[in-house]
Amino acid sequence: MAAGARPFLRFDGVIRTFGETTAVGGISLEIEAHSFVALVGASGSGKSTLLKMVNRLTEPSSGSVLLEGEEVTSISAPALRRKIGYVFQGIGLFPHMTVAENIGIGPRLTGERASLARICELLELVELDPGMASRMPDELSGGQRQRVGVARALAGKPHLLLMDEPFGALDPITRDSLGQRVHDLHREFALTTVMVTHDMAEALLLADRVLVMDSGAIVADATPAQLLNGQGGDIAQALVAVPRDQARALADLAS
Repeated sequence: MAAGARPFLRFDGVIRTFGETTAVGGISLEIEAHSFVALVGASGSGKSTLLKMVNRLTEPSSGSVLLEGEEVTSISAPALRRKIGYVFQGIGLFPHMTVAENIGIGPRLTGERASLARICELLELVELDPGMASRMPDELSGGQRQRVGVARALAGKPHLLLMDEPFGALDPITRDSLGQRVHDLHREFALTTVMVTHDMAEALLLADRVLVMDSGAIVADATPAQLLNGQGGDIAQALVAVPRDQARALADLAS
């Protein structure tokens, strides 16, 4: 980041507690515009809680989150979410709405209307046939529904894309294909993307910066190359060891 430049997204001493449980324990960090950041860690490490404080699905117990220099709690939730595309594992399509209606729900909530041409454009961006616009969610496969979820997240032309375990429920082939498409869209639209995943291989392949969380704290902040070269500490290296050992096992089988 250039000297004096304002970080695109900033966490300043963010704490989130639930009763006596501390989910996020005083995190301060800055994310540059146009970066692709992966938040990795075991279940319960606090990564999803940290992500949800950006779009105010969860409020900080203390500390602040700033998006483009503005504290998110000072922005109305509809105005904030207009800047943010959100993709999550459960997909969350409305079953009584068509694909087109699901994609257009974000603009509709802010008083705008996504045209059919725009809906078709978004479907093509996520490599779906525009003819699917009139279908109902239960007519689609899991991978197709998640692609619709990505299209919906992009409908409002967001500044920031948040993804919470977006590919976790998909089969490996669909997961890899959609992950690469999201990565391409991140570059094509110069997005800033923050993705929560428990899969270190996915983080290494898609992100340019990996944050490893443990017990509500960031315990490693490194590039994929640095992690593969043994940096980041014991917790990070334990996560890297999983895909590395799998690759070795596959190589042994092939030899």
